Amino acid sequence: MGRPLIGFALGVVFTGAVAAGAATGLKDSLGPPPLGEEIELSPIVVDRHGALLRPYTTKEGRWRLPTEAKSVDPRFLSALLAYEDKRFFRHEGVDVLAMARAAGQLATHGRIVSGGSTISMQLARLLEPRDERSLGAKIRQVYRALQIERRLSKEQILTRYLTLAPYGGNLEGLRAASLAYFGKEPRRLSLGQAALLVALPQSPEMRRPDRAPKAAKESRDRVLDRIAETGIFADREIVRAKAEKVPQGRHPMPMLAPHAADDAMAAAPEKRIHQLTLERSFQARLEALAKMGADRIGPDASVAILMLDNATGEVRARVATPDYFNKRRAGQVDLTRAVRSPGSTLKPFIYGMGFEDGRIHPSTLIQDRPVRFGAYAPENFDMHYQGTVTVRRALQLSLNVPTISVLEAVGPERLVSRLGGAGTHLILPKHENPGLALGLGGVGVTLEDLTQGFSGLARLGTVQPMVERADAPRLPERRLLAPVAAWYVGNILKDAPPPESAAPGRIAFKTGTSYGYRDAWAVGYDGKYTIGVWAGRPDGAPVPGIVGRVTAAPILFDAFARLEEAPAPLPKAPEGVLTASTGALPPPLQRFNADPVAAADMTPKLKILFPPDGSSLALSSMDGALDPVPVKIAGGKAPLTVLVNGAPLSIRRPGETLFFDPDGPGFTRVTVTDAQGHADSVLVRLQ
Repeated sequence: MGRPLIGFALGVVFTGAVAAGAATGLKDSLGPPPLGEEIELSPIVVDRHGALLRPYTTKEGRWRLPTEAKSVDPRFLSALLAYEDKRFFRHEGVDVLAMARAAGQLATHGRIVSGGSTISMQLARLLEPRDERSLGAKIRQVYRALQIERRLSKEQILTRYLTLAPYGGNLEGLRAASLAYFGKEPRRLSLGQAALLVALPQSPEMRRPDRAPKAAKESRDRVLDRIAETGIFADREIVRAKAEKVPQGRHPMPMLAPHAADDAMAAAPEKRIHQLTLERSFQARLEALAKMGADRIGPDASVAILMLDNATGEVRARVATPDYFNKRRAGQVDLTRAVRSPGSTLKPFIYGMGFEDGRIHPSTLIQDRPVRFGAYAPENFDMHYQGTVTVRRALQLSLNVPTISVLEAVGPERLVSRLGGAGTHLILPKHENPGLALGLGGVGVTLEDLTQGFSGLARLGTVQPMVERADAPRLPERRLLAPVAAWYVGNILKDAPPPESAAPGRIAFKTGTSYGYRDAWAVGYDGKYTIGVWAGRPDGAPVPGIVGRVTAAPILFDAFARLEEAPAPLPKAPEGVLTASTGALPPPLQRFNADPVAAADMTPKLKILFPPDGSSLALSSMDGALDPVPVKIAGGKAPLTVLVNGAPLSIRRPGETLFFDPDGPGFTRVTVTDAQGHADSVLVRLQ
C-alpha cells in the first residue's frame, strides 16, 4: 500500500482519538447540532389504541413514519448494534476502537472492510446530509455526534435513527420499510427480516429487494455472518434466517378506514398524529365483510357498515365503501353519509312513540287489512294481509298497514321532529310536508343518522351523539323515547325472525327495503354495540332482488359474529313495564282504534289540564318524603286509563284530580286514554 493511503488511515485514527479525548472541552464552533425536530414526518391516523390505520406521505412524497425504539423487535436491535455499533451504550458518540480497526483494515486491504461510524455519527449524517466524502466531512460528523450525545439520550438517538434511515426509493425509517417489504409492523420480525433491514441503509438503492433481490440477499447474508461471530444467535437460527426468501416487491401501505382518515386530515391538517375512536381489528374484519357482501350482489353494488358503542356514542368501525379505489362502485364516496330511502327501518320509532303516548301496548290488537287514509292506500310488501294481530306481531312481520295506522295517530310531524331532535334527521322532498308515506320509506336518511337513532333504542331512549375523533368534544345525550317505550321496541325486535342460518335472540334488529329495490337495510343492536348495514348501488339504480332481510340482514348478523365477543344482553326492563296478555290490559289498550274520528261523539275532547306539557315542577317534601304530584284531566269517555312512566294509575271518572308519588327528580311522562281510543300525553320535569 502506498504512503498516501497509509497517511490517510493514520489520519482517521488520529482524528478519532483527538475528537474523543477533547469531547468535554470542545466548543460548539459549528453552532447547535441538528436534532431532527424540524424534519417533516408522515402524518398518520391511528385507532383508539394507537394502532396504525392509514399513513400519508410527506409533502415531498416520502414515507417517513415515526418509529420508537421501544416498539421495535428486540432481535432487530440486537442485530443492528452487533453489526453497526456494538459499543453503542458505552461510548459518547465516537467509538475510537472501531475507527482504529477500520483504519487498520483500510491500510492492510487497501479498501474499506468495515466502517467506523457509530449510530450517533450516522444520525449526524442523516440530520445534516453532505455529498462530500473527505476528512473534513468526517471530522464534522464526529463533532456533531459528540454534540448529539450531549443533548439526546441513547433511546432518543436510536429512535431518530430508526425514523430517518434510508431504505430505498421513498422509504425512510424502519417502520415504513417493514410495512412496505414485509406488510407488517416491526414489532415482530424474523431474524432474516431483521438482518435485511439492518443491511439496507448502507446502500439502499443498490440493495433494494424490489429491484435487486440478489444484492439484497447477499447483503443480508453478510450481516448474518457478522452477527453469527458474536454468538448472540444460535447457529441453527442463522441457518434458518439464510433460508428465508427475500421479498421481491412492495406491499401497499395500510389503508384502513380511508374515509374516516381523510376526514380527520381535513379537520386538522396541521396535526401529525390523528387518533380516532375506531378499533383496528373491528375495522379490518368489517371491511372484508363489506367486500364479500358487495361482490355477492354484483360489480356495481356497494355495502356500507357503521358500528357504534352504545355507552359512549364512539364509532368503532366505519366502512364507507368496500373498495376505496373502485370507481365503478364510487369508492371515494362515503356511503354512510349518503341520503337514501330507509324503507321500513323507521317503523320501530313509530311504534315507540305509540307506546310512549299510551295508545298501544305490545299485546294490543291491531287490524292488518286493506284501508285507505284519504288518497293514500298502503299495501303490505307481499300483498297479503294478516287480519287482526298483536302490535308485537305487526312489528316483527313489518306489516305496513298497522304501521301507518299508528303513524296517523302519532302524527308524522311529531315523528320527524322527535327523530330530528335526537340526531336522526329525515330529509323530505323539497316543498313537501311530512306525510304518512314517510312511515314506509318516503323520506331520506343517512346510515349514520339511522344507526345513531337505533343506538338510542339500545340505551332505553336516550341518544349519545356520535363521535369519531378521539379529541372531539363529547356532547350531552339527547332524548328519543321514554325508557319503557324503548324497552318494548327492543323486546319485540329481539324476537323477530332472523335470516337463515342465524341464531335467534342474538340481537334486536330491523330490516328495510326501499321502493324499487334500490336500498337494502339492516340495523341491529345488543347491550354493547349498534351496527347499521346498507347495500345497493351508489348511483341509486335498482338492483333486482335486493331485499333487506335477504341482502343486508345476513351481513348484519355476520358483523356481530365477527366481533368475536360474547353477546351483551339487552337492558333489563325499566320500572313501569307492563307485561300482560291482551285480555289483561286496560280496556283502551286491548284494541287499537285506527279510526277514532268515526267513533267520536259529543264527548268533550280528552285533555290533561295539569301539569302542562314541557313544564317544570318543583318537588316539595315533608318529613323527608316527597309530596304527591297532582294530575288534572278533562274530557274523554270513561273509563280512563292513566299511565305514569308506563305504570297505570286508578281513576274513576273524568274531571277527577289524582295524585302520583314521584320517584325523584327527572323527566316524567303522563299519558291518558279513554274508552274511545283518544289520548293525551305530557312530559314534565320534576326538580
